Amino acid sequence: MSDVPSFFYRLLWQERSVRSVANLTRQDARKFLAIAPAVPVQTHVRRYDLAEANTALADLRNGRVEGAAVLVP
Repeated sequence: MSDVPSFFYRLLWQERSVRSVANLTRQDARKFLAIAPAVPVQTHVRRYDLAEANTALADLRNGRVEGAAVLVP
């Protein structure tokens, strides 16, 4: 077999960044939930039907999503 040529991962998927949204302990979550009502916490979620997955990817790629993009069945 021949070697697979190397290339930059970003050229394949054109991803800008990867972020973890669940990097906390249970105690961290308890502390956060205790103070969250006083902050106030605002979440931003944009829902896409599963059939709109390509639109969701295009919106993410072009910076048109603030917060989280969520696919729903």
